Amino acid sequence: MAKTHNLGFPRIGAGRELKTALERYWSGQGAREDLLDCGAALRRRHWQQQAQLDWVPVGDFSFYDQVLDMGFTLGHVPPRARVPGADPRDDYFRVARGRSAEDCSCHALQAGEMTKWFDTNYHYIVPEFAADSSFALDPTRLLAQWEEARALGVAAKPVIIGPLTYLWLGKTRDGSARLDLLGRLLPAYAQLLRTLAAAGAEWVQIDEPLLVLDLEPGWAEAFRHAYASLANCGVKLLLATYFGPLQDNLALACALPVHGLHLDAVRARHEVAALLPLLHPDQVLSLGVIDGRNVWKADLHALLDWLEPLHGQLGDRLWLAPSCSLLHVPVDLARETDLDSELRFWLAFACQKLEELRILSVALNRGRVAVQEALVANAAAHTARRRSARVHKPAVQAALAAVQPAWRTRASSFCQRAPLQAAALKLPPYPTTTIGSFPQTSTIRQARQAWRLGQLDQAGYESAMRAEIAHCVRVQEALGLDVLVHGEAERNDMVEYFAGLLDGYVCTSQGWVQSYGSRCVKPPILFGDIALAQPMTVGWSRYAASLTDKPMKGMLTGPVTMLNWSFVRDDQPRSVSGDQLALAIRSEVQALEAAGLQVIQIDEAALREGLPLRRADWQAYLDWAVDAFRLAANGVHDSTQIHTHMCYSEFRDILGAIAALDADVITIEASRSDMDLLDAFEHFHYPNDIGPGVYDIHSPNVPEVGQMVAALQQAARRIAPERLWVNPDCGLKTRRWDEVLPALERMVQAAQQLRAALPTRRSA
Repeated sequence: MAKTHNLGFPRIGAGRELKTALERYWSGQGAREDLLDCGAALRRRHWQQQAQLDWVPVGDFSFYDQVLDMGFTLGHVPPRARVPGADPRDDYFRVARGRSAEDCSCHALQAGEMTKWFDTNYHYIVPEFAADSSFALDPTRLLAQWEEARALGVAAKPVIIGPLTYLWLGKTRDGSARLDLLGRLLPAYAQLLRTLAAAGAEWVQIDEPLLVLDLEPGWAEAFRHAYASLANCGVKLLLATYFGPLQDNLALACALPVHGLHLDAVRARHEVAALLPLLHPDQVLSLGVIDGRNVWKADLHALLDWLEPLHGQLGDRLWLAPSCSLLHVPVDLARETDLDSELRFWLAFACQKLEELRILSVALNRGRVAVQEALVANAAAHTARRRSARVHKPAVQAALAAVQPAWRTRASSFCQRAPLQAAALKLPPYPTTTIGSFPQTSTIRQARQAWRLGQLDQAGYESAMRAEIAHCVRVQEALGLDVLVHGEAERNDMVEYFAGLLDGYVCTSQGWVQSYGSRCVKPPILFGDIALAQPMTVGWSRYAASLTDKPMKGMLTGPVTMLNWSFVRDDQPRSVSGDQLALAIRSEVQALEAAGLQVIQIDEAALREGLPLRRADWQAYLDWAVDAFRLAANGVHDSTQIHTHMCYSEFRDILGAIAALDADVITIEASRSDMDLLDAFEHFHYPNDIGPGVYDIHSPNVPEVGQMVAALQQAARRIAPERLWVNPDCGLKTRRWDEVLPALERMVQAAQQLRAALPTRRSA
């Protein structure tokens, strides 16, 4: 009998209950017990929703981040976060966000660095290592969830991050090697596995997605050593790999002494034939056959055609699962009661993906006739999507075919454009700006909701948004910022807003996915060819510009970020969808310029996260991604200044591609990493202007002037001061005004101090 299991389930709740509970706790409006009760209720519900599985994950629930959870389980807590006598949960939130709650500001500290989880849009807290790092097991969290599940009769399978992936995810700040810590780390893992065995666990899922990457020297041997030392700890280990094929690590993974191996059979199906002869006769093969990262229905007939011979060969050694944790998709399509019925018929969220697993297992174990009705409906959905005129639009395809190579290039080089832009904008040294968004207050959200519900007419809504824009402009002028933004009051999200105005996209009402901590997004669904019917931002930007004599920056989201933060089509190359988006955005850029905007920012926050996991595939991606941005950005005059923004990613390896974007100004995250990113600029001559973010907007802590001055002085040692901008490291929509105002005031003061220290003053 083929068995079914899951690698992880979304933890935020279908109605974002966890977000609400976390933010109430952090603000002091909710007690710790309320937060813990919410977590327990969500776990119970999620286990019930997975009850049809043979094995249900336990330990995948987190109050912030699974990597941070693993660190605390291993007793690996940054020393600065340990407050004597404090509850460990407060230490936990101090690492995650700089403080536990608003009433604990006396214990505020620098939050842990945050970056993307492999090539997804989920952010994890980076483990911090040093030569003297130590580990001391604290299994309390995992054991408590295990006992909860057992008490409810759940067929539980504990889930942990493997030792090599945990080490690889971290950073050292003292020059030491992460692998040198393996000898100290493995005893904690062995003790954890023995503890779980003593508690009654039969299987433990141990996640090692590191195996889908190019392993650095020494890491392959470290895998052999680590798993040899964990082989006899009393539990069966299911080694889980995901997000890509194993390639040259396939033989290594199969040779490790584990009882089962999980392969991402959505992205590595072609490896199954090579893997089968390498399995031991009693070893389980778990195949991730349902896409855990996209929302389209699986083709169940095609999967069964492939799986039935495998089931005949493997029998009960065949396990079926999603390709990865379902953390990356919304919880339940049943909540989308207002979604277009035709499009809804094509989709599957987390709960529906588990139902697809059930259908597959019943078909394999009892024959297709047992689920014939479900299989007929599935085939009808695939046929309807394939034939839909809403998906394929000849006019869009003709417009794309007409693109000329010259459209992807600015008329002049940066060194020729820069003087023209300086003359037009008249900015001081160290010009100050923000990344675009300002706080999304309850007033803004209530007006937007009333408008959507029909309780506020279009004129009333526009009036409310104009009032917010005017307030934002006045605040920026009072602060003394040099390049202003309109604040994006009208935008619910930097991707969803544009998707809602483009043909070929659909937005959900409840399709929430966790980005980090309490931050949730609703990735729109790109289902068809993309077209722009009318300008999306021009009216708001033109109004904002009319309120000030200072330069106003138009704000757009770039084509690559639109793709990487959407659920995208799986029926054509991403590069084609990228160019379709680029053409639409190009029209908007030109419309903004025609409306008098001299500065236009095209955010590509997600450029790096779309990078393939294997270096051999990087250049092909970067080629089309850079081309898409340039197609969007390069239809303007030399005097128009194009900005772009990138955040929370490791940029060192793609600096050449970033330079090839040829944006006049790039703003990047650099605060949580202590400007560590700028080390790369000692060896790479970045040709254009750059604004390294000088304070962390994802923490409620307000930075000191001296901190920002020091950060910019550090930047000026690598980048000529005349090419440096001063800005936060990301947008401010998630912060409150009482946090934003003092932070920006100090940021402007920092810029003023640096200007005063210059030996000569650049002419205005």
